[in-house]
Amino acid sequence: MKKTLPLVLVFVMVLSLLAGCGKSSITSGTSKTEQANASDNSSESTSSGEQELVDGRFTKTRKITVEVYDRGNEGGSKPEDNFYTDFIKEGVLRDHNIEVEFIPVPRWTEVDHLNNMLAAGEAPDICVTYSYPTIQAYANMGGVIDLAPYLEEYKPLLTNLWELLTDENIYYDQDPVTGTIWALEARLVRTQRINTFVREDWLKKLNMTEPTTLEEFENMLFAFKNNAKLLLGDDADKMIPFSISFDIGWRANNLLVSFVPDNVTDKELFIYGFDDRQIEWPGVKEGVRKLNEWYNAGLIWKDFALYKEGDTTEDNLIKAGYVGSFMHNWDYPYRDGENGIHGTLQRMIGPEAAFIAIDPFQNNAGKHKKVTSSTVDRKVFFPSTNKEPVASLLYLDWISKFENRKFLQIGEEGVTHEVLADGTIKLLSATGEKIMNSPNNLDYTITINGLELGDPSLTARSLALGYPGVDARYIERALYVGANDGFTPKKFNVGEIKAEEGMGQVLKEKRDVLLTKAVTCAPEEFDAVWERYFNDYLDAGGRAIQEERKLKFEQFYE
Repeated sequence: MKKTLPLVLVFVMVLSLLAGCGKSSITSGTSKTEQANASDNSSESTSSGEQELVDGRFTKTRKITVEVYDRGNEGGSKPEDNFYTDFIKEGVLRDHNIEVEFIPVPRWTEVDHLNNMLAAGEAPDICVTYSYPTIQAYANMGGVIDLAPYLEEYKPLLTNLWELLTDENIYYDQDPVTGTIWALEARLVRTQRINTFVREDWLKKLNMTEPTTLEEFENMLFAFKNNAKLLLGDDADKMIPFSISFDIGWRANNLLVSFVPDNVTDKELFIYGFDDRQIEWPGVKEGVRKLNEWYNAGLIWKDFALYKEGDTTEDNLIKAGYVGSFMHNWDYPYRDGENGIHGTLQRMIGPEAAFIAIDPFQNNAGKHKKVTSSTVDRKVFFPSTNKEPVASLLYLDWISKFENRKFLQIGEEGVTHEVLADGTIKLLSATGEKIMNSPNNLDYTITINGLELGDPSLTARSLALGYPGVDARYIERALYVGANDGFTPKKFNVGEIKAEEGMGQVLKEKRDVLLTKAVTCAPEEFDAVWERYFNDYLDAGGRAIQEERKLKFEQFYE
């Protein structure tokens, strides 16, 4: 049987040692749940259970592995071995006596890759994913550790984690009946999700004002197409008025959501809300019909469906100056410094070439409603193969500590940032070993996504300057537009939806096929194509999810 002191005795020890010699000592390595389930003849578990934490530091070195996204950045560093991983490794070893090894996972196929590792029992001790159904599926098979007892027992050691995430994100996914917590929700600082971007210089060249309605936006697209020679010269045949990718549900989300009736209820949004691209919401079909009209009118990039996750073809077309408008993550054109869209356009075309955020899509009540994110982001969980859950929690606490995450987000002064006279932080483009592979190193700050400097005013001013080579007005505009009339579907904690188990990837693929087919078919075939593929989506599991969500909602909230 594992030898771990009950929590009451743990605190008695803490108080006694604090009073006697100024040091705290907490027996660690097993939770009360583990004690109850441990084998009586497990000598290895007994040895592990006797290891101590003194002042938050293990007396015997522990080892953990941590997932990190590999984005395959051109000119980037190895995600598992670079200046920032060394900073983390050295700090965690120094402060907690924990050795850390990073395990790279391809960003754009992370769910498939993570599934394979979990199935093989080879997943890192600390896993990160945007897909909660993936976690739930393996939890149901006994493949994920319930964090609830560890969080209860070791909360005094996790002050930084608690301060950052708060009860809201820590208990966000707690089952209302069983009390289990399969994952912690990272904190999303900015809730802006998607913006619509247009070439500001093209509008000026055509003497057009920014479109403020769907009709004006459509007229703008036709103007781009009809003036291709003026805008692109000898490259007129490469004109793409509006670009999109295979992920239509995300990339056209602001347009699609503008077709959702303003009086839709929270209950409806929940019942039809499994898919984070909102394709099941009422009215979205008509938004897709509009995209179908544009595609058949030659306004949309005709080859969009040929390129999948991680492909750079579309970005290259935008950088080359052939694209007039697109929708994407709220700050997408301004990322990646001189190698990003904005930087490339400025270098290849001139200082006048730039995309600016606009807000043209209104719903039936005249509101620019768009889905914004809640405060939750990536999900952090421990697979059952993790033999060091306490060490893993201490790792999360270390990267959540303000000083540590601040350094990871902005790096070294004079190298990756400079401090202006008013204290504002201005990021600099770095090369070599100190380059950041992801914005603000978000792939390492897995408990927070978004710059956070401890002061809201300082953070806002710094954010506007946080895009090397980009005029602050573009960022300020994108921030405003991305939040304007934004709303987050209400969270209803109804516990596990059994019908959702293992369906995330299946329904994602069905959804993408549905939207691609519906956008690219002939206009007269649209309704038949939509009915065929939407029913296929429902028959594959979508309908069962809707029905169970309805029952669970009524069970807990009516």
